[in-house]
Amino acid sequence: MAEDDLRMAALLEQLLREAGSETTVHHDGPSALEAARRGGFDVLLLDWMLPGLSGPQVLAALRADGHSTPALLLTARGDVRDRVDGLDAGADDYLAKPFDVDELLARLRALHRRGSGHGLVAMRAGDLLVDPDSRTASRAGQPLSLSAREFDILALLVSRAGRVVSRFTILDEVWDGDTDLRSNTIDVHVASLRGKVDRPFRRDSIQTVRGAGYRLDPAGG
Repeated sequence: MAEDDLRMAALLEQLLREAGSETTVHHDGPSALEAARRGGFDVLLLDWMLPGLSGPQVLAALRADGHSTPALLLTARGDVRDRVDGLDAGADDYLAKPFDVDELLARLRALHRRGSGHGLVAMRAGDLLVDPDSRTASRAGQPLSLSAREFDILALLVSRAGRVVSRFTILDEVWDGDTDLRSNTIDVHVASLRGKVDRPFRRDSIQTVRGAGYRLDPAGG
C-alpha cells in the first residue's frame, strides 16, 4: 500500500490487517515502485497523489517493466478524464474518496481473485500466446506489458477465439459484475489492449462485433 497521508495510511493498514491481509506501507512513489518491482504482492493499493511519483506514474513504470500485479487507485479526483488516465496508466480499479470501507475490501478481494489463478493451460491464437498460470502474454515472441484487467480480457478472448464474447460476459467474468455496463470502462480497456496487442504488430485480431461484443481472430489477425 502507498499512501502519503500518515493518518489515512495507519487507518488503512489497521483495516487491512483486521481483514486478514499482510500489509506493507510506503509513503512516497519511489519507495512504493522499488518495493513493487521486487514483487511478492497479491494486490497493490496506491493513492493517486504521492510524493516523488504519483500513483499512475508508479503503475506506468511497473507495467512497462512487465509487472501485471492487480492495482487499485485511491483518489479524491472524480472526473471521468482522471479515471480514464488512471486506467490507461495500468490501474485495474479506481475508488474515489471518501469511500465505503466494505466496498474497498470487496474490490481488493475481487482483484486478488483475478490475480490468483494456478494450474491453467497456456493458450495460443496464431503468434499470440497467453499463459494464465504465469499471467504472462507475448506476441511474435515479444512480451506484452498488460495490466491485470487487460490480461484477463485477453485471456478470456483467446480462450473463446473465433466466438463472440459479449460485453456482459466480460463484465461478469473480469469485473465480477462490479461496474456499470452502460459506462465506457470496458471500451477503454479494450482500446488500451488493442494498443498493446494489435497496433504495434500491425494486426487486427481483436474485432468489434457491433451490438454483440468482441471476437478474437483464432489465427491471430
